[in-house]
Amino acid sequence: MSNHLKDQSSPYLLQHAENPVDWYPWGDEAFKKAAREDKPVFLSIGYSTCHWCHVMAHESFENPEIAGILNQYFVSVKVDREERPDIDSVYMNVCQALTGSGGWPMSIFMTADQKPFFAGTYFPARARYGSIGFSDLLLAVAQQWKSSRSELLNSAKQILVQIQKQESEDSYFREASQDLPDLAASIFARSFDEAYGGFGPAPKFPTPHNLIFLLLYARIRQNKTSLKYAEVTLDRMRRGGIFDQIGYGFSRYSTDRYFLVPHFEKMLYDNALLILSYSAAYKASGSRELLDTAEKTAEYILREMTGTDGEFYSAQDADSSGEEGKYYVWSRREIFEILGEERGEQFCAYFGITEEGNFEGRNIPNLLNGKKLCDGFDREKKALYDYRKRREVLHLDDKVLTAWNSLMICGLSVLYRVTGKGCFLSAAEQAYRFIEGNLADGALLYVSCRNKVRSVKGFLDDYAYYTAALLCLYEASGRRFYLERAEQICGEARKQFEAEEGGYYLYGPHNSRLITRPKESYDGALPSGNSIMAYCLVRLSQLTGDSLHSVSDGNGHGQDAAECHKNIYRQAAKKQLRFMAKQAERHPAGYCMFLIAQLLYENPPQKITVVLSDEDRPEKILAGLPLYSDVKMYVNSVENGRKSKNVDNVNSVNNFSEGLSRYPHRGASETDFGKESADLQCFREADSCPSGYTLLNGKTTYYVCKNQTCFPPSNQIPE
Repeated sequence: MSNHLKDQSSPYLLQHAENPVDWYPWGDEAFKKAAREDKPVFLSIGYSTCHWCHVMAHESFENPEIAGILNQYFVSVKVDREERPDIDSVYMNVCQALTGSGGWPMSIFMTADQKPFFAGTYFPARARYGSIGFSDLLLAVAQQWKSSRSELLNSAKQILVQIQKQESEDSYFREASQDLPDLAASIFARSFDEAYGGFGPAPKFPTPHNLIFLLLYARIRQNKTSLKYAEVTLDRMRRGGIFDQIGYGFSRYSTDRYFLVPHFEKMLYDNALLILSYSAAYKASGSRELLDTAEKTAEYILREMTGTDGEFYSAQDADSSGEEGKYYVWSRREIFEILGEERGEQFCAYFGITEEGNFEGRNIPNLLNGKKLCDGFDREKKALYDYRKRREVLHLDDKVLTAWNSLMICGLSVLYRVTGKGCFLSAAEQAYRFIEGNLADGALLYVSCRNKVRSVKGFLDDYAYYTAALLCLYEASGRRFYLERAEQICGEARKQFEAEEGGYYLYGPHNSRLITRPKESYDGALPSGNSIMAYCLVRLSQLTGDSLHSVSDGNGHGQDAAECHKNIYRQAAKKQLRFMAKQAERHPAGYCMFLIAQLLYENPPQKITVVLSDEDRPEKILAGLPLYSDVKMYVNSVENGRKSKNVDNVNSVNNFSEGLSRYPHRGASETDFGKESADLQCFREADSCPSGYTLLNGKTTYYVCKNQTCFPPSNQIPE
C-alpha cells in the first residue's frame, strides 16, 4: 500500500512510496501530525543513486517489523537532498557537530518544531560491527522521549545554540591575502600521492575544482610542480577503473589508492567538472590523451544522460540486481565469448583482465598497467558495450537539476572553446534553452523538474551556477544576450541571498524558513554557492565594461555608464572575496573555487581582439587561442579600412551530428545573414569594429592587451 510519497516527482521519494513505513514528504502536514500526536520526527535524507541508502532501505524501511516501530512511535519524513539542499545542509551541520562526520543516508531525530536531538548516518537493521541496530535505536529513542524528554529537548537547544554561534562567527571579514593560494598549493604538495596520483589516502575523490585551481595556479605562478600534480592525477583517473573504459564517463570516487575500484554510481556534476578539468589540462599541456578523455566523457553524457529536449539527467545508479558494480565488471570467459579467442586475448592483455580478477573475482577494465592509450579496440568496446546494455537497465535518476545542468553547460562550453567542435556548444545551448523554458520564470529559478513538473524555488547554488553557465556560454559564443542574462540572474541572487555583513545565505525569501540560515562557503564534492558567487562577480567586473554597455550616445555617456556598472561588480567582488578569505584561512585547500576567483581578480585574463580574414573560421581560431583570455572577434569587410562586423565565436551549428555548418563569407549582405538559424545566428547586430582594428597583411590579425599594456597587432596566435 502506498504512503504519502506516492504523488511526489522525485525518483528518490518514489523509490520509497511503497515502503511499509508511513513516509511523509517534508511539509506542514508531517510536522502538524507530530505535534498533534506528541511524537518525535524521524528525518531520513538521501538520494536515488546512493548505495548505502539502498542498503538501509532494503534492511530497514522494507522490513515490516521496523516499519511498525517507526509508524507507532514516530512521524517519518523523507527528503531528497538534491531537491532540498537547504534541508540537507542544515541537518548535515547538525550531524557533523554531533558525530564528527556526515554522509548519506542521513538519519535525524528531532522535535515537531524541527529541532534535532540525535543524528547519524547508516544504521544496520540489527546490531553488528559495534554499531547499534536501527530497531534497537528506535525503541531507545521512543523510550527516552516518553521518560526523559526534558533531556532530549535540552540537547536540541544546545545543538541549535552551537550551530548558530558557529554561523555568526563565520560572518567576519579579512583582506584576501596573496598567500592563500600559495598555502593551498603547499597543502596539495604535502598530500600528493607521488606513486598513484591524487591527494591523501583512500577513498580518493576527483574533486575537479581542486585540479582546476592547480592548473590556474601553475599558469599564473609559473609553477610546474602544481601542473604536474594535476596532470598526473588526471592521467591516473583516465587509466583507472574510476573511468568506464567501455562506455566512458567517471564514477563517483575510488575506494582504493590506485583509482582502480570505484564507487560505481555516475553523477552529472562530477562528469561536468571533469570535462572542464580535462579540457583545461589539455590547453595547459597539449596532451591529446587529456582532450580525448574530455571528449569521451562528453560522448557518454550526450549518449546516456541527455533527454530529448537537451536537458541533462542527474545520475546513474551503482547497483544492479542488488549488487554494486555488477553491471560494469567482467570475467575473462565473458570477454572471450563475445570477442573470440584471438581478439579476446589481446583485449584482456591490454585492459588488465585476468582469470583471478581485480574485484571480487571479476574484472574492472583498466589501463593502470601503463600501456599507451589508443583507439585500437573501438569495435571490441562497442561489442562489449552492446552486450552490457542487455544485462540490465541501470536505474537513471532522470530529474533535471538547474545547478547541475549549469555545470554541464560550463563543461561543454569550455570543451567547445578548446576543440572548435560545434556539437558541444550546441548541446550546451540546448540545455540553456531547456532551463529557460522549464526552470526559469523571469529572473526566478527553480531547483529541478521531472516530466516538466517543477519542484521548489531555487537556492543560492542554482543562481550562482546558472550565472556561471551563462558567462561560459558568452565566453564560448560571444553572444551578448548571455552576458545580459548573467547580469540579470546574478542581480536576482544578490537581491535574494546577499547578507549585509558579507556572504550569501543558502536560501532566501522565496524558500521555506528552517531552524538556521547557513552561508555555505566550504567546497565539498561541489564548489559552494559562495565560492561560485565570488567567481561570477569577479568575471562580471571584468567582462561588462567592454561592449555590452559601451555604446555611446555621442557625448561619452555610454562609456561612463559602462565604467560605473563595472565598478558595482568590482566592489561586490571585493566584498565577497574578503568574506571568503576569512572562511578560507582555516584550510585554504578546501576553498579552491574561491581561490580561482581570487587569482582571476588579481591577475585578469589577457584580452584578445581578433579581426578575421575570409580564409579563417571563428571556431577554429577560438580553439587555438589561450583558454586564459577574454576574446572578441570581428570579421573584416570586403575591403581593408572599411568597418568590420562583430562576429560570434561560432558558426551556426544546426546539424547536431555533424557539428558545424558553413561559415558566411566576408562581405555577405544582411539578407544572407538572415538565412542562418534564428537561435544560432552567426553575426551580431551590425556592431562595428573599433577604430584602428584592421587586417594586417590581409591575414587574421590579433590585438592583445594584458597587464594594462597593449601590444602591436600580429598575425601570430598569442600564447
